[in-house]
Amino acid sequence: MAPAYLPYGRQSIDDDDVRAVAEALRGDYLTTGPLVAAFEKDFSAKTGAPHAVACSNGTAGLHLAAMAMGLGPGDAAIVPTMTFLATANCVRYVGADVVFADVDPSTGLITPETAAAALARASGRRVKALFVVHLNGQCADMPALAAFAKENGLLLVEDACHALGGEVAGTPVGSCAFGNFAVFSLHPVKTATMGEGGVVTTADPDLDRLMRRYRSHGMERDPAFFTSRPDGFDADGSANPWYYEMEAPGYNYRATDFQCALGRSQLSKLDRFVARRAELVARYRTRLEGLAPLAAPLGLLPGSRPGWHLCPALIDFKAAGKSRGKVMRELSALGIGSQVHYFPVHRQPYYRRIDPVLRLPGAEAYYERVLSLPLFYGMADEDVDRVVGALASVLGAQ
Repeated sequence: MAPAYLPYGRQSIDDDDVRAVAEALRGDYLTTGPLVAAFEKDFSAKTGAPHAVACSNGTAGLHLAAMAMGLGPGDAAIVPTMTFLATANCVRYVGADVVFADVDPSTGLITPETAAAALARASGRRVKALFVVHLNGQCADMPALAAFAKENGLLLVEDACHALGGEVAGTPVGSCAFGNFAVFSLHPVKTATMGEGGVVTTADPDLDRLMRRYRSHGMERDPAFFTSRPDGFDADGSANPWYYEMEAPGYNYRATDFQCALGRSQLSKLDRFVARRAELVARYRTRLEGLAPLAAPLGLLPGSRPGWHLCPALIDFKAAGKSRGKVMRELSALGIGSQVHYFPVHRQPYYRRIDPVLRLPGAEAYYERVLSLPLFYGMADEDVDRVVGALASVLGAQ
């Protein structure tokens, strides 16, 4: 019997997760019910953030952060090009410009130096925010980037969609000890899942309130913020129970109660998930060192404990005499899934039309070599050995 196919990522769902969702489905609320607030409370406790706003996905979370900070037409934001489309697109959703930053070629992470270069290139534009991406689950240098943001009067958003369960400078990712927002994804290939889902954390109660408003069509139901007294209140001063106001349009970015039930169950196992992924990555790193010079493990940045979402290898495809596509196809034929994270966003046709001459050499060097190998909680140690053995065979490194 052929060994099971190993995808690059996969959820881990146990009977307790199924029971939690089934119980929610049998409850009185499928959405906008008590499990949403319970999940948000659990998430705040896990990350150390005062406020957590659950939403429909990580992209929605990035958009909510952009709206809550007041980013808009005439503004610009610095975004590393080595990320998923959503990080840059959420800036465009609100009408602001994207200023792409280069990354370190060995880690794929934005640095204070590449952020400064992007800011200099944006001379004359009103740069309002810095988006920092914790790529693959490895955390960027937040103390230095926070100092850069403060020095230049920039709001700071951590795109932590890869990094749930990680730590940087001794604090949990998502605590907002360094930035204004941290955004998470709980997609099935991430460390923990709620099916589709996202969370934004913040330490600022005003930003928390704005995101909750924008999450649900822009509706404000708290009488303390009503602007029309005749419409919002009865003659005796009591708030009218049906009334709500919309100061500005929002979106339907709500998460359901059964999604949050799954999220709560998964969060209860997060430490175990993170620890096992770290063990698997450590084994990968040891095995990949044996494939030098054709392949090498990802560069590591000191000062953080990654919450690994992906396990990239850096491969010299030219020296191996094979294109990346051919390597991926041959691995797939051996039952090994792989993926590329990511094609630099500044090279996407939409953004290339905006700035056709932009060149970011660090990102190009990283992209040319990167290949994500299977990583998920349910893998055995022997699976890592199988993956690296298959990679060695395909590359001719044996």
